[in-house]
Amino acid sequence: MPDYGHDIVLGTFLTPDAAHPHAVVERARASERHGIDLVTFQDHPYQPGFLDTWTLLTWVAAVTERVHVAGNVLNVPLRQPAVLARATASLDLLSGGRAALGLGAGAFWDAIAAMGAPRLTPGEAVTALEQAIDVIRGLWDTDERGVLRAGGELHHVDGAKRGPAPAHDVPIWLGAYKPRMLSLTGRKADGWLPSAGYLQPGQLAQGNTRIDEAAAGAGRDPREIRRMLNLGPAPTGGVEAWVDQLLELALEDGIATFVLGSDDEHSIAVFGEEVGPALREAVAAERASSGVATGQVRPAAVLARRAPGIDYDAIPASLAGTVVEPGDRGYAKVRSTYVWPGSPGLVVQARTADDVTDAVRFARTQHVPLAVRSGGHGIAGRSTNDGGIVIDLGALDQVEVLDRDRRLVRIGAGAHWGDVAAVLSPQHLAISSGDYGDVGVGGIVVAGGQGLLGRSYGLTLDHVVAAELVLADGSQVRVDAEHDPELFWAVRGAGAAVGIVTSVEIEAMELGDVVLAVFAFDASDAATLVHDWAALVERSPRELTSFLTLVPARGGTPPVGQAMTVWAGDDTDAAIAALEPFLQVAPVLQQQASLLPYSAVLPASHSVHDGQGPANARGGLVEHITPALADDLAGLLDAGLVQMLQVRAVGGAVNDVPVDATAYAHRTQAFSLLAATSGSRRATLDERWEQMGEHVTGVYRSFDLADDRLERVYPPATLGRLRAVVDRVDPDGVFASDLPVALPR
Repeated sequence: MPDYGHDIVLGTFLTPDAAHPHAVVERARASERHGIDLVTFQDHPYQPGFLDTWTLLTWVAAVTERVHVAGNVLNVPLRQPAVLARATASLDLLSGGRAALGLGAGAFWDAIAAMGAPRLTPGEAVTALEQAIDVIRGLWDTDERGVLRAGGELHHVDGAKRGPAPAHDVPIWLGAYKPRMLSLTGRKADGWLPSAGYLQPGQLAQGNTRIDEAAAGAGRDPREIRRMLNLGPAPTGGVEAWVDQLLELALEDGIATFVLGSDDEHSIAVFGEEVGPALREAVAAERASSGVATGQVRPAAVLARRAPGIDYDAIPASLAGTVVEPGDRGYAKVRSTYVWPGSPGLVVQARTADDVTDAVRFARTQHVPLAVRSGGHGIAGRSTNDGGIVIDLGALDQVEVLDRDRRLVRIGAGAHWGDVAAVLSPQHLAISSGDYGDVGVGGIVVAGGQGLLGRSYGLTLDHVVAAELVLADGSQVRVDAEHDPELFWAVRGAGAAVGIVTSVEIEAMELGDVVLAVFAFDASDAATLVHDWAALVERSPRELTSFLTLVPARGGTPPVGQAMTVWAGDDTDAAIAALEPFLQVAPVLQQQASLLPYSAVLPASHSVHDGQGPANARGGLVEHITPALADDLAGLLDAGLVQMLQVRAVGGAVNDVPVDATAYAHRTQAFSLLAATSGSRRATLDERWEQMGEHVTGVYRSFDLADDRLERVYPPATLGRLRAVVDRVDPDGVFASDLPVALPR
């Protein structure tokens, strides 16, 4: 296999001269300026004339923006593998995924032993390197649960905690020449990194053969291993001769990463600016005529875990680098949501609206479920699945103030509300948006948006003035009051049924500091607590919005109710006057009130979701909390049927909006209910919830899992109008996996 189809990468191999440390760093920066992709340094910790390689790599990564950095190669006998794993992951995270790990088994054993490391035989050194690789990869593998036990007699860990995970799949390259090292490269490494000066004619071909055989024997595709070469000085004959030399190495020996060993900036500039482009063009031309396969090579272990029904080979090339499959590193972080565990066959982490378009068009051709995810908190909107495709909008996270005077903000669907608050608070702006900063923008703006400023601001979607979305046919549209107003109407309250919203423009409210009060109550008399709290909320000025959360008795502790209340303004006297009566609704266990920015009420958060939330949720919108309803809610708590019961204030400005202004038509209710449970209590909760039907006059789409909730989410007039829109923009039901709106055909 003379050409393995890898993209051409250029690197430099710089001398870590301790006598001129800043000159070394400047050569690294010059490498980046001249188009080099990779900067490397030799690692001889016993050499006092050299800078410490790891410190140098870290410094260079900090003062550059694009180049990757690596040791060439790191001396494993003097680099404890578990610590090296954490150092590499840390550097990769800090540099934005620009670390690579070149490793060597060790040489110059007198010098190594003089530094305090045990002297190893050549065979022991190879064994130690293999054990080191197992330790390093194991510590990076945070998808696996439990502590790590790996390695052997020479390098091992016994119960080490995994992590942190690197920002990307950090490649491990080996400096290898002898048969055992070459076999290890084929079995476990991502790249082969020899130096041309140490090779005899024919050794590249021989090394490739041994690596390929070892890879095949380990069930790997030989193309998984990148072929690299440290080069000597530029040949005579100028750029053309240089390109010809490297082209032969690329086509005949499969070399795709060429690392120039030179400290001369002129040579580096010629290599990066002239040789590199010409070489890439020549390699591309040869590959086009010979049909060499290029692109990412999936390991055999990943291929074996692919889901049936998905044509992975047909994934558009434009989505390269965005897809995560079962078996890929990081799959555990994207497979599930806050509530729902999932095992999708493919997760597309879209970076742009064009990526969303390509993902939708591909998904249409596959006969598997499709889910869309923004923040992953949706209780009822199932933003994962089993065996299907998930389009993850998390990277579409821009937050931009378009017009401060108009308070107009553009927000990507993948942004988190805590990040939105952090951007807006310094400009004395805010958007009411849930009660937790980890929640994503997309789910709220298409379903409603019950937030802690709701009684003064209204629903989040009430202030959306434009939206950009991808329709079921992959087309991209912008809708507002003038451009397809009927689709714009549907987006606000039923956006998940008509397309994938990628960004919205929202009018924020003027808001400086707010008063946040958190009161914890003994909820032993939950009925009185809920009723009296609700009555106070309805009598309070609109500046006050409160969410009451109740949890059942546990162990020897009584049931507890926590009221999280925001006064939308910095008038502390008015806030105190409104808040003090709430201290009389039940025995107070704890109280706290603070004047702070709204961004502190909704702090930024980006948690990893693993689907461990309640498995059942029921919701309902009610006009008022009557004594009878309060008794029913208290009964759920007292019977232990819920893990959590929440009552949210949603009156005030929410109900100022006409019923037909948006697809969210519930404009008379003062409160929103949410009950969550799991396990054997699910059926009983459903039964008891249905018995409360006389109180429930509507359902918030995001807060209920009942199969028949459609007609309660959308009243008849709203549903009829919505169906007309869905029939026009999604006649095939591409987005019908959660809550099918269209009539059966």
